[in-house]
Amino acid sequence: MTTMSGVKQLGGGHEPAPTFDEIQARVGKRLDDVAKILAGALVTVAGVMTTLGLTSDVVFVALNNESWPIYVASLCAILAIVCSILALLIHPTRRGNLWETVVLVLGVIFYMVALSVAVVGASKAAGGNGRPTITDVRLAGPRSDMRLSFDVHADGVDTWASINVYANAVAKDGDSIESRDFYNSTLRPNDRGEIEQHISVPFSAPQGAWGIQISAVTAGGAEECESRSTRGPTCAVIQLP
Repeated sequence: MTTMSGVKQLGGGHEPAPTFDEIQARVGKRLDDVAKILAGALVTVAGVMTTLGLTSDVVFVALNNESWPIYVASLCAILAIVCSILALLIHPTRRGNLWETVVLVLGVIFYMVALSVAVVGASKAAGGNGRPTITDVRLAGPRSDMRLSFDVHADGVDTWASINVYANAVAKDGDSIESRDFYNSTLRPNDRGEIEQHISVPFSAPQGAWGIQISAVTAGGAEECESRSTRGPTCAVIQLP
């Protein structure tokens, strides 16, 4: 069919079939949309961690304790972003779309791994490592009839774990005066993995005592106060009046 101007029209009023280059351009645009989504991988992973309670303070503690999930999640998120940037730079040809698809598949894999590890890292970091702290140490009363008071706190303690707390009289060089501790207890966490205990016990200073050493030892951890261990004990020494 020919119009008065001599221009030939297609029958039925249908639009002309897209060319091969147009089809590849459309596929490339869709792939670019996926790439743009992956570009926010690090922000998304950080959002997941924050939602799960992984605040900046906890992140610094986790990094200080060399928590591997935090490093792995961050690395995978960065790799996902790199893949998305590479995908955006590939020209939308038939071969280019094939390579873009491969790069985006890798980016999606890194993205999913980052999200999965972020959940593990958030739960691990937010749970702490069960190390106890000894605070508010007080010693009141005459030397013959004193009273020792202190608080023990710990969080992130495994439900099966415990913390042993004991106190003994020591000489100036740190050696124990007596073979037995005048205070010894085993503390277990609550349902949230927390231990919060206020302790107040009477104490009579033995001959030659210079001070009192209080130790809170995590089950399965080192017992030496100066030991370089993530589950090392907490120790406090108070001099007798």
